[in-house]
Amino acid sequence: MRWQDREGSNNVEDRRGSSGGGGSGKPVGILGLIILLVGAYYGVDLSGVVGVQQAGSPQTQQSQPYQASPQEQELAKLSSVVLRETEKVWGAYFQKHGATYQAPKMVLYNGATSTACGAGSASVGPFYCPADQKLYIDLSFYNTMKKDLGAEGDAAFAYVLAHEVGHHVQTVTGTIQKVSEAQQRVSKKEANLLSVKLELQADCYAGVWGHFAEKDSLFEAGDIEEAYNAAESVGDDRLQERAQGYAVPHTFTHGTSAQRKAWFDKGLKTGDINQCNTFAAN
Repeated sequence: MRWQDREGSNNVEDRRGSSGGGGSGKPVGILGLIILLVGAYYGVDLSGVVGVQQAGSPQTQQSQPYQASPQEQELAKLSSVVLRETEKVWGAYFQKHGATYQAPKMVLYNGATSTACGAGSASVGPFYCPADQKLYIDLSFYNTMKKDLGAEGDAAFAYVLAHEVGHHVQTVTGTIQKVSEAQQRVSKKEANLLSVKLELQADCYAGVWGHFAEKDSLFEAGDIEEAYNAAESVGDDRLQERAQGYAVPHTFTHGTSAQRKAWFDKGLKTGDINQCNTFAAN
């Protein structure tokens, strides 16, 4: 990716090296359903948890100067640039439709941190919290992608971030709230299916971003293939087969590898948010 000389986002909150990040958020859930992480081998994704109160998070205190490795410094810069690129794409889209895009804040942390959706930790990987409209990431997840998921490269990491921003777009457009309300009225199996549709739409939104990023010459040869590989690597079927040797389809919450790649591809090729109506698709 050609990101090194591009502008970074101002919406980055760096909590790395801070103490008091364990969090005191209340446990939350939708019918006891905790959605599995996008991209993580183990853990949870709080993107579907919307029935929470915006509780004030305890202020973190700097314990000592944080010394990031050269790799982590690069990943922090990459993340900031990708976030800025999503701000430009979604800002232009909302402006075109007579609205103002309120960009999310990205929180960099290490180990654990507090969120309005409860306590977050590195073990859960990147996640988005609708209650505070922030996306959280411990940059060590890049190594998890590379070593445990077989997905590496700047574009693979950018896909993960763009997916989480997709959840933010769902929040500001009201989709996550509607899905949450619907999940409370149906069985767990049906709630899982709604979760799959929500996640696949976020994949499609990530593709919409990629469509315009590609036009803006952000991607180089091989980058799209890296993003496709990342989408496939986090399919429920592949994660379950890797973890336990078999897949249980009715427990899927994010979609299969084929579905995730297909919806990302649809957004990438069309650049049209209207093509991302996963809820109307079979």
